[in-house]
Amino acid sequence: MRIKEIEKRLSEIKDILSGTSECDVTALETEVRALMAEKSTIETRASLAGQINTGAIPAGQIPKPSEVRSDEDVFATVEYRKQFMEFCKTGKVPNIEQRLDAYTSTTEAAAVIPTTIMNELISKMTAYGKIFGKVRKLNVKGGVNFPILSLKPTATWITQAAPSDRKQINASTSVSFSYFGLECKVATSLLAETVTLPAFESAIVDLIVEANVIAMETAVIKGVGTTEPLGITVDPRVPAGQIITLTAAEFADWGAWKKKVFGKIPVAYRAGGSFVMAAQTFEGYIDGMQDANGQPMARVNYGIAEATPEKFGGREVILVEDDIVAPYDTAGVGDIVAVFCKLSDYAVNSNMQMAMYRWLDHDTNQWVDKSILIADGKLLDPNGVVLVKKGA
Repeated sequence: MRIKEIEKRLSEIKDILSGTSECDVTALETEVRALMAEKSTIETRASLAGQINTGAIPAGQIPKPSEVRSDEDVFATVEYRKQFMEFCKTGKVPNIEQRLDAYTSTTEAAAVIPTTIMNELISKMTAYGKIFGKVRKLNVKGGVNFPILSLKPTATWITQAAPSDRKQINASTSVSFSYFGLECKVATSLLAETVTLPAFESAIVDLIVEANVIAMETAVIKGVGTTEPLGITVDPRVPAGQIITLTAAEFADWGAWKKKVFGKIPVAYRAGGSFVMAAQTFEGYIDGMQDANGQPMARVNYGIAEATPEKFGGREVILVEDDIVAPYDTAGVGDIVAVFCKLSDYAVNSNMQMAMYRWLDHDTNQWVDKSILIADGKLLDPNGVVLVKKGA
């Protein structure tokens, strides 16, 4: 396709997107990327040919394709995305000469998931995962200790006889990240039926997101820390005085919550903090608290036409599934039923680059595809965490 034809089509797409009629934005985005890549290739070839004609580049010194460096993301090109789809359907590893910066070059290893899919994956994990969307994302080298600063000097009036207190910076505590693999297996038969590139990318994104976001959020809250990230409720550094047990009567009492839970939240950590609990716990016990007249304490005389605000004591309540935080009714005595913390104090460390592997399961005679994400997570500062346990 010539440059003029490409520019004409790009102009048509621009008009479509600028209009008010419905359109397939994903398909148009894919077409625009392909057109821009083709245009760039044509312009590069024309430029090189012009330089050869003018003698700027001797014909015998034209660099090989593998030596040409470009700012273009190889894994975002339509060519690689099509080869990746073929890999998931047939097992044929993408063979692109520009793949020099990939972490592996062996044909027995994995195929890097295209950048277009990776960008969509991160976006959807943030949108679908209320917890994952709030934690801090890092991309640092594993095994390196990160010191946690502890500096609390005391100031004294200069008129007092005693000299002022001297405090040295203390960074004796630290956290370090390991390398844990999060894998997601995908059914090849389903992907094989998705024949178009946009539909394939949409299908694989939804499948990976649905599995990964559940695993990641579960680990953030209650991961054991040995084969997965260390969860907030499992971290031994949470201050013992901020682990609260509420009896059945106290759990439904506003005064008990204010005295035993809200009163334990350090003032410095109140801003930006959120409660995390099961939907059944919030709806049945928190939002369902009643005063002496039987009116909901969340709002007196509140009607049935509007959705209730998911807040408790002016603080956001993040509702999670029962397998992440147990509901009060089904939790055992001593189980954690609510968590208060500033989720940005928790960090997930990952380069967010996943790889796709494929092998033949001889027991079932089926091809199995799976993605692997290397990640770890830990609380950077546990001092603002308050854990609420179910009492007898």
